Amino acid sequence: MKHPINFSRFAQPLFPNHHADSGVRLAKLEVPVVLLITSYPPRECGIATYSQDLLEALKQQFDQSFEVQVCALEDGFTDHQYPKEVTYTLQTGIPIEYAALANKINNNDRIGLIVIQHEFGLFRIDDENTFLKFIQFLKKPVVTVFHTVLPNPNGKRKTHVRNIGLFSDSIIVMTNHAAEILKNEYAIPAKKISLIPHGTHLVPHLDKEQLKQKFGLQRKTILSTFGLLSSGKGIETTLEALPQIVSRDPGIVFLIIGKTHPGVIASEGEAYRESLKAKVKNLKLENHVLFVNKYLSLKELLEYLQLTDIYLFTSRDPNQSVSGTFSYAMSCGCPIISTPIPHAKEFLNEETGIIVDFSKPDQLAHAIEQLLENESLRERFTSNGLERIAPTAWENSSIAHARLFQRLTSGKIELHYALPEINLAHFSKLTDRFGMIQFSKINQPDRDSGYTLDDNARAMIARCMYYETTLDGASLVAIQTYLKFISFCQQPGGEFLNYVDQDQLFSNQNFETNLSDSNGRAIWALGYLISKQHILPEQFGIMAKSILEKALKTVENMHSPRAIAFAIKGLYFSNLEEQSPRIKSCIKLLADRLIGIYRSESEENWPWFESYLTYANSILPEALLCAWKETGDQFYKIVAKKSFDFLLSLTFSKTGIKLISNKSWLHKGHKPEEFGEQPIDVAYTILALDHFHETFGNEGYLKKSELAFSWFLGNNHLSRIIYNPGTGGCYDGLEREHINLNQGAESTISYLIARMTIEKQHNTRMIQPKKIHMISVEKSYNE
Repeated sequence: MKHPINFSRFAQPLFPNHHADSGVRLAKLEVPVVLLITSYPPRECGIATYSQDLLEALKQQFDQSFEVQVCALEDGFTDHQYPKEVTYTLQTGIPIEYAALANKINNNDRIGLIVIQHEFGLFRIDDENTFLKFIQFLKKPVVTVFHTVLPNPNGKRKTHVRNIGLFSDSIIVMTNHAAEILKNEYAIPAKKISLIPHGTHLVPHLDKEQLKQKFGLQRKTILSTFGLLSSGKGIETTLEALPQIVSRDPGIVFLIIGKTHPGVIASEGEAYRESLKAKVKNLKLENHVLFVNKYLSLKELLEYLQLTDIYLFTSRDPNQSVSGTFSYAMSCGCPIISTPIPHAKEFLNEETGIIVDFSKPDQLAHAIEQLLENESLRERFTSNGLERIAPTAWENSSIAHARLFQRLTSGKIELHYALPEINLAHFSKLTDRFGMIQFSKINQPDRDSGYTLDDNARAMIARCMYYETTLDGASLVAIQTYLKFISFCQQPGGEFLNYVDQDQLFSNQNFETNLSDSNGRAIWALGYLISKQHILPEQFGIMAKSILEKALKTVENMHSPRAIAFAIKGLYFSNLEEQSPRIKSCIKLLADRLIGIYRSESEENWPWFESYLTYANSILPEALLCAWKETGDQFYKIVAKKSFDFLLSLTFSKTGIKLISNKSWLHKGHKPEEFGEQPIDVAYTILALDHFHETFGNEGYLKKSELAFSWFLGNNHLSRIIYNPGTGGCYDGLEREHINLNQGAESTISYLIARMTIEKQHNTRMIQPKKIHMISVEKSYNE
């Protein structure tokens, strides 16, 4: 709702009356337009980079929900050549241009919402009322993003900011500190303010030493800072601290990364950079300071940050609300030392970094020495810092923005999560010549964790699914590796062991744990491969059948419901290619056993196989569906559908999936625990939904499959991504207030299984598959 204000200074109306229907109407397209009013590359400034990153994230996540276009802000000094998303420009120093732009926006039926990136220096007009009148005149919802919120405002500034808040439908800030200032000092209602932190990039966390070698910095200890250079950066503080540091560590190199700010060049040239060079010379630091005087590509910038041992943020402005440079360094795993700007104070504490006073080189030197002498402290800062900064990934920022857009447009924007390209980088990284490594520290395989039959069996299924779609040779190499691992785990009696240590020896854990479910999963994987033998090398099918034949001897000893269910699925798949009376008999034996379990535990209001729901629940009704399709026994079908629909009623709402918590499971007669959700349960649910949809043609199953997959993409209680598109890995779990950032085998495999199942559903209503991103591996499966 726009509110009136007296603009008596305007001698003539700058914004004349207009009619929405001008006689020229654009064709109504499928999705509305969100218009960003902002500086934009190739203009070089922090807000331009921020806006481009935001636009790319929104496009990647929600390209079928709305289109993002840009009105680029020009300052009159340059004439930039903009990319195609820039559909308008605004010369910010010409008042009449604001009126013309407002009319164009109001007359464009496709534009549903306007987002203004606000920094006081961006709008170069003498009369601030021109900007206010512009916002008031817009007849679309307006979101204003404050990049700076100044405390203790004078009367004029306070009135101006309050009026921006009055005419904006929503205000976005990036720190809690900024939000509190707006509420307490500018009297902007809390309900209008949304906190969306500055976005950060997901990075692959490349090897630090390899990156140093790439840039000629091998065997050096790297300190760095980056950003468009100006005197406010306080870089002289670091230079004054360096002699003390260099005397203790002659291998120190301080990187000053970034060009001088264009505005600074226009007003004072390179005076500040030259003053820094003079200081370097006076302090005899020529061998320890390197100026990287260019505007880096994102890839190169993130590589510089990943090779950094300690990142230094020495801004001299206590009112600098937020810094993208600070955020990017933290997301790259840099241990950080910072001056106490509000952004740093919210993200750094004794567990995540060090804060030093403004312009205090002695304090800075002491903090650097403290970190250089304590490797475990640096590692702790890196680990905790990544945990702290993870929610700010651009993917998560785009979700927060999109949900705000949906609310402000009263549902005219419908959110549909875009389907990510398939990226097997982390999947392949977890696989060595022996098998798939069990765990990962962030996205680095933890070889000390060893291997499991569980992971290698699931990995073989996932790569068979991928190979069926792509026919890429690298998948054959992987499938053969996993198949050999399954064979390695099989014992003379036909049963399988599950745990193999880093030395490729069976660990004692095999004799302390029930391996029944692992044996069932191995049979599932073998059967699935056999069902695809017509597209695989002949020797794969022969080997899988030989292993399965030995394993059949163990089937009659299975009593665990999930082991039975996994085995039924595997036997069902194996019989799709070649009917075997013996396998059909095994399926019936196991299905009858599962029905017996169901009869002993189920009640009228609890049609289930156990008195509580645990993990991999959907495998149980799906197994009976397989048994019905193989044997024709109608009771299997009845129980399969009844139990599956009961499970779905407990785990789905209209908006998404809520998994059974692994904290306490869900016991009959109790309320479900709220948190502790794992990717594997989403994958099993999607597999079952796909199977039930194929069998019964119920569109509700397909819709739930789409909803379940959106859990990976941010449709969960934290509104955060579980799948990491930067690495191709999947996070290990969703907790009450955080994501487990480790990207181990189970979660990464689960995502690929779910993703390939959705890929197969090419006629879904939610998303259309994009081109699959294939990873090439130069190996032969005969190796």
